[in-house]
Amino acid sequence: MEKKKHWAILIASDTRPEVITDLLFNTSKPSVFRSLQALNGILFSNAVLSRFIYEEEKHERYLSSKNTPQPIALMSGGEQKKLLLNHLLKQDPGFLVLDSPFDNLDAASQLDLKAQLNTLSKKIPIILIVRRKKDILPFICEFLSYEEGSFKPLKNVGVNQYAGPGTYKGTVPLPLEDQKFSKEILIAFKNIAVSYGDTPVLKNINWIIKPGTFWQLTGPNGSGKTTLLSMINGDNVKGYGQDLQLFGYKKGSGESVWDLKSKIGFFTNNMIQQFTGRYTVIEMLTGGFFDSVGLYQIPSVLQIEKSEEWLAFLNLRHLRDTSFSDLSLGQKYLVMIARAMIKHPLLLILDEPTNALDDTSVKMLVMLINKIASESKSAILYVSHREEKGLNPDHIFQLVPGPAGSVGKVIK
Repeated sequence: MEKKKHWAILIASDTRPEVITDLLFNTSKPSVFRSLQALNGILFSNAVLSRFIYEEEKHERYLSSKNTPQPIALMSGGEQKKLLLNHLLKQDPGFLVLDSPFDNLDAASQLDLKAQLNTLSKKIPIILIVRRKKDILPFICEFLSYEEGSFKPLKNVGVNQYAGPGTYKGTVPLPLEDQKFSKEILIAFKNIAVSYGDTPVLKNINWIIKPGTFWQLTGPNGSGKTTLLSMINGDNVKGYGQDLQLFGYKKGSGESVWDLKSKIGFFTNNMIQQFTGRYTVIEMLTGGFFDSVGLYQIPSVLQIEKSEEWLAFLNLRHLRDTSFSDLSLGQKYLVMIARAMIKHPLLLILDEPTNALDDTSVKMLVMLINKIASESKSAILYVSHREEKGLNPDHIFQLVPGPAGSVGKVIK
């Protein structure tokens, strides 16, 4: 059997994958892929998966490989991607294009998908589009970058190809005023259990977060991480009637959702899509004082000065009056984390903060999180499927799924 040829295309954070896939599925392919010219290809991506979820929800159109009544939207990330890949392969493609296939997958699901792709690589050519070197599959021998509208060979994949902004200047800017909190425990879960209908999610969760500590929350897809976060920020009613302490008060003792949110800084990569207006970088950052999407109040001189101090710290002061939408993705993430931290909240929640970033941007983000942890009084709750090199949490809380719901254990 003829050995198949496979490619990895390493892209930067702000490169749009659809620009590349349009070229790969064009009737006249780039010269490096001329061997695929006469073949029919197919795309495996999160965007394709989202389209099938929409078709099932709105039009009751089901994937050909689906043999369960469970909606795709309620499956784990690993189950969703396995189902999608099996459906695509039934169309007998001549080659397969994979766009960031391991995003949002836990370690076990990544291993399963990699094993399936390894078997598939013996049958058809595979083109892998990724931002992280660790996601390059071992059977791939051709390495490319995409720059200025063309594909270029990468001879040394072990070296970063994209320049970063360097290290941070000085220390984390101080708050304009400290959040007052004198108790020893910030968050406390005591024998917390959560079910949705007949489906148990969490079982007897016992977890204490003290002020100023740096926690990483881990667990496979569907283990209940999102449920725990939603109970902390007040978006989940399952905390009522249970022994849940939030910022010194028992859940349901009279606090409002906004009382809770005022004590929390929050960032998830999905937030980037909410900021579609033409706000400048300084407006975006200063808006963190008011917890608003745009800047609708006149900030004080001190608030503007504090925002400029953060920009100087991030080495982004030269972008002060640039439109936020014109920043690179890595720069947007840094600004959004600074925005979440600008009031030095009692708790900073970072939910999948490295998703869709390239290696250089991840390195800068990890450095920022470590500095915030060591130079501020804010507690940090970091949630991610990926183990990032250099991240230094004080403790790790792991959710372990079981038939009666996930149990939690401290592993560091």
